[in-house]
Amino acid sequence: MALSRPRCLCGRAVTILRRHRPGGNDWPVTIDRAVNLLATITLFEMMVTIGLGVAVAEITAVARDWRVVTRAGLANYVIVPGAAVVLLLLFHAAPLVAAGFLIAAVCPGAPYGPPFTGLAKGNVGLAVGLMMLLAASSALLAPLLLRLLLPVVSGDSPVEVDAAKMIATLLGSQLLPLCAGLFIRHRWSRLADRLAKPARGLSLLLNVALLATILTAQFETLIAIPPRAFLGMTALVVAGLAAGWLLGGPARADRTAMAMATSVRNVAVTLVIAVASFPDTPAVTAATAFGLFQTLLVALVAVAWGRWAAFPK
Repeated sequence: MALSRPRCLCGRAVTILRRHRPGGNDWPVTIDRAVNLLATITLFEMMVTIGLGVAVAEITAVARDWRVVTRAGLANYVIVPGAAVVLLLLFHAAPLVAAGFLIAAVCPGAPYGPPFTGLAKGNVGLAVGLMMLLAASSALLAPLLLRLLLPVVSGDSPVEVDAAKMIATLLGSQLLPLCAGLFIRHRWSRLADRLAKPARGLSLLLNVALLATILTAQFETLIAIPPRAFLGMTALVVAGLAAGWLLGGPARADRTAMAMATSVRNVAVTLVIAVASFPDTPAVTAATAFGLFQTLLVALVAVAWGRWAAFPK
């Protein structure tokens, strides 16, 4: 899963804006910092939007089934990160490249899980509950897993993260807005209904802006990604699909929901962590590349599964 070293657009020398402070100091704002700010805003708004659209009963219905919660935790916090570590060691990925892929591997709870489950004709209600539980838990578990696993894949060039700082960041940009949206939905359901549609529109706009910014910042590096990197990314997505399907339970619809929830990782959270922890490095490129690739691949798989399920048996 090797990636070439970032070129001029991702180097430290690239500055997209310089503002002059009254005191005479220049404040350089790099593209990576702009991506970090936009990703944080996008994540915050997406979490509020998700909370506005989900009833507490949908979450508790999933949370009460300890078997489902255990299987989801095993698939998302053990099997997928474990598969990522094996692949990174197998492909001899550079330390910072490995960091970028590993960040994606430990960040489940993507908002694309439920719509992809719908495309695949799976249990959307289960997918919503899983998304909420995984998004909330990843604010605590993702930094701890990175702290544990990064030394394994970084070899002789230790790569570390500030787990406490990362947890604080994710609590503020992920868990807090999620709880705020849920509270509004629970306390003022009519207000939540009125806010949900414009919130979804704003979420779409922010995601498009984030994607455009990333492509502008990383274009030269992304097109230089070697084919073997796509092989590794495909293997990681397949590992997520397989883990979710095998641990999803006896019903096909539940298996589909678990597979979608496990295979698609949370791109916004991944970028917030990557840019905040490793700005202007290959870690950002790796996280970006995997985020874009896995979303497209899982979407195609969801469409294919949906068409297969529609065939008369």
